[in-house]
Amino acid sequence: MIKSRQPKGEPNRKGISGKQKSAIQIDNEISPARKKILVAPLNWGLGHATRCIPIIKSLLENNFEPIIASDGDALNLLKKEFPALTFVEMPSYKIKYSEKAKYFKLKMLWDSPKILKAMKKEHQQTKHLVKAYNLCGIISDNRLGVYSKKVPCVFITHQLNVLTGNTTWVSSKVHQKIIDRYNQCWVPDVEGEPNLSGKLGHLQCKNEKIKYIGALSRLEKKDTAKKYRLMVIISGPEPQRTLLEKHLLVETERFSGAVLFIKGKIEKEQQVTQQKNTTIYNYMNSAQLENAFNESELVLSRSGYTTVLDLAKLGKRAFFIPTPGQYEQEYLAERLQQENLVPYCNQDEFAIEMLERTKNYKGLSEIASNFDISGFLSLFEGK
Repeated sequence: MIKSRQPKGEPNRKGISGKQKSAIQIDNEISPARKKILVAPLNWGLGHATRCIPIIKSLLENNFEPIIASDGDALNLLKKEFPALTFVEMPSYKIKYSEKAKYFKLKMLWDSPKILKAMKKEHQQTKHLVKAYNLCGIISDNRLGVYSKKVPCVFITHQLNVLTGNTTWVSSKVHQKIIDRYNQCWVPDVEGEPNLSGKLGHLQCKNEKIKYIGALSRLEKKDTAKKYRLMVIISGPEPQRTLLEKHLLVETERFSGAVLFIKGKIEKEQQVTQQKNTTIYNYMNSAQLENAFNESELVLSRSGYTTVLDLAKLGKRAFFIPTPGQYEQEYLAERLQQENLVPYCNQDEFAIEMLERTKNYKGLSEIASNFDISGFLSLFEGK
């Protein structure tokens, strides 16, 4: 990690020991100054932040210095993963789901003025950060206001088409118009067949800005003994995260075998409790999660795209409960069930006995592609 200027009131660096500082100074003496890249994941669940972890690691390996910009749980998670990096808090989109799926679209329309206001604020803040840090590039994972005309910009998304029911055509065109502001759009999938994102991540017309970077996951498959019969992992905006947590904590009491339950709540301290046959964590870091996935026979989770990528990388059997009203997760769950890979059900219908259905499904397996952005980083070499 390289030391950098820290404009007043912007970032903070925590957790750097005296030994780390010495190592930083030595590294500075033997290496040229690293070019700085702003990495800005959206705080909407934890998927955008977690899939930025291998992006950040790749930047470090290629001699760039990431500056991390986000808010809420996404920012806190990345602080725990990379305590020596520089962090900037961005305006919050203040996204909350409705308690009933039928009101999801209405709630999003109601919240759209707040989202637009946050986008405007983060765009102004991005202008300041480009100048303050002398950035040579920007990588935004679905933060719609984080871009600049002064440096090369990349947008990360698996939703080239944004599914919103009978308004899908409009929402997709609006999103594609936003993507046009960026020099490149990185899609965490493969271009051909088979792929994981389906119509979400693939357009009918070719677009030269779109680059497929492969199956993006922070996890690696390991040959380890199984410790848990079931792993439950949830996240996402409230109140749906808490509603699912309460429901599944009751259901897992009736499960026969050891259960690992990860709430996906990024708090100051890690907490571990035991509830009958269930070991409960508020959160895990990447290393712990990698072990947990590998030590579990079956996974019960949302059908978020980052989770799908992780499970495919690890070749896991799973059962999905899509977030009510979230068309993207519902589409992915339906698609994977139709392909006889992973079963699913609606949140209010789930009972623990339904996990028996997984025996009739193949489970996810890794598609023939490894994540690699090294060939695209030349975009940032010009400045």
